[in-house]
Amino acid sequence: MNSAPSAVLPPSPEAPAARGTVVVTGMASDSHTWNLVFLQLLVEELGYDVVNLGPCVPDELLVDECRALSPHMVVISSVNGHGYQDGMRVIGRLRSCAELADTPVVIGGMLGISDENATYVDELMAAGFHAVFEGSSTAGFQDFVHSLPAKAGATAEMAAVAS
Repeated sequence: MNSAPSAVLPPSPEAPAARGTVVVTGMASDSHTWNLVFLQLLVEELGYDVVNLGPCVPDELLVDECRALSPHMVVISSVNGHGYQDGMRVIGRLRSCAELADTPVVIGGMLGISDENATYVDELMAAGFHAVFEGSSTAGFQDFVHSLPAKAGATAEMAAVAS
């Protein structure tokens, strides 16, 4: 008995070239993973390749990986309530690297364990984050990602694939 399908599906079109690479990461004090998986899937749906560094990422590892990858954006997520504390430390490390000084870096999640988020947002932005996201809605994050200009290398790759 022949088990071959009765109809052959047409080949699927090639996936469009990614818009660039985004680093998704937790911070050294945060062991949560579900948020990072969710963000990875969301960012991939928005057209980017994702390098997910996972939870409990030491500052040095984050900086080293970002220097090596030259990402289009860095997405930092916190669930444990230490987002403000860890974020203030990490952004200083990232911004002290000349090659990462202009890289969009965003943070979101649970910034603290009190109702001081407005203060946290202002201070995190002043420290060098491009955006700070609170709450569970992804609309603001998606709008931010869509507003990013194409990175020069990713634009050239997309043009080469299109021709």
